Amino acid sequence: MSQLSNKISDYLTALYGKSSAKNYFDFIQEKSTQYIRVNSLKTNREKLSAILSNDYGIETEPLKEISCALKIRDGKNLLGKTIEHIIGEYYIQGLSSMIPPMILNPCPEDVVLDLCAAPGSKTTGLGEMMKNHGTLIANEIQLDRVKMLVYNIDRMNLVNTGVIHTKGEWLSKYYADRFDKILVDAPCSGLGIIQKKDEVNDWWSPERMERLGDLQLRLLIAAVKMTKQGGEIVYSTCTLTPEENELIINKVLEKYPVQIMDINLPVKSHPALIKYAGTNLNPEISKGRRIFPWEADTDGFFIIKLKKTGETNPPEQTTPPHRELKFISYNREISSIIKNAAKDFGFEEEIFSSYKYLIKGTDIFIVNKDWDDPYPGLFQRIGTRFGVIGKNKLTTLHTQAAQLFQNHITKNIYEIENQDELKRYLEGGVIKKAVDIEGQCVIKHKNFILGTAVVTKAGIKSRFPRAKRTQEIYTDF
Repeated sequence: MSQLSNKISDYLTALYGKSSAKNYFDFIQEKSTQYIRVNSLKTNREKLSAILSNDYGIETEPLKEISCALKIRDGKNLLGKTIEHIIGEYYIQGLSSMIPPMILNPCPEDVVLDLCAAPGSKTTGLGEMMKNHGTLIANEIQLDRVKMLVYNIDRMNLVNTGVIHTKGEWLSKYYADRFDKILVDAPCSGLGIIQKKDEVNDWWSPERMERLGDLQLRLLIAAVKMTKQGGEIVYSTCTLTPEENELIINKVLEKYPVQIMDINLPVKSHPALIKYAGTNLNPEISKGRRIFPWEADTDGFFIIKLKKTGETNPPEQTTPPHRELKFISYNREISSIIKNAAKDFGFEEEIFSSYKYLIKGTDIFIVNKDWDDPYPGLFQRIGTRFGVIGKNKLTTLHTQAAQLFQNHITKNIYEIENQDELKRYLEGGVIKKAVDIEGQCVIKHKNFILGTAVVTKAGIKSRFPRAKRTQEIYTDF
């Protein structure tokens, strides 16, 4: 970037002074530092770090303050092309972006809402912290971004997450005093992420910032109404403007029963502002934190945590549009449908009793047993795919289920033998080889299950999901 737009430069200079504005300008001229979040459901930091170094030459550094994070020292051009990335052992994510879920700190038994969820970086972080239990709801208004949200939920092998596609501020019409914890990572003007999203420099304006402020306020008010008394809300943005941060919080404090909680961040940060443009704000707002990108070597962020202390009057409650959708516990009906898959792969059937099931047409979805919501028909997706019911009610196992239950699969396993086979499988092709397996099988590589396949006369036909085949993957065997 040659220079900041005059609008941004003038705004930052007026807000922070010439010295800080220059620090930010110098910072965004440098290449951004890459970080990854390790998926604790599938691996650990030490094991992943060793594999990335030995197999790909990707050198990492553990961060003492964030136990799930690795800083990339070398080889970041391969980060999105590894097998470990495609099967969800890690998520490429800005360091600041990892922090709001940590501050919300959900437990496995909580009912949690991510109000503005796509593309899923924070949703999947929350799901991992909940250990794939409890009830996690991810809402996204933009339909094209819902697809990416579902993709990442599947990639990280979450089964405790349901996806809703609606306006976040409308959800309080359906849910009142429902959630233990809510994350409001609000849409914002993005002044904290110019280093990696240069387009912010082109479209940022005070007018757009003000319009976003109106939306942010509506979203946060809806979150307050949907939170249980005693429940907690984390509000965060990746921008540096008080109009989208402290002023929003001040308006909510004036009208709603919330108090601000003390938080400690694992990176250098500053207290939120309590005076702006000649106006004194509630002094408790100073408990919020501002992350300056030039100090933390990551995106600029604002993070604050609220606790609901009293009752609120929700909007007139509305029942969502009804769609027939029924959960089925593991019973004789489900057993009869999936017993062939259990037999094919050597599953002990009792592992399936920890889940419940949804059947939509011929598709079977699986969700953790303690997931609960009064309006299942509101959701685009709940849980993840288990399989497809074919002829004679025989179930074909889906790659998502094969990865989820990989430690329980004892039969019909084919292990990749060379680079050509790996490439053919990942591209959805046929491994032309005769094997002593009939029907469906799973494909193993480097001690983990890549996905499913079916044995035909032509060879082993890949069932690697189409959504993942378009991604370039490094396959140096």
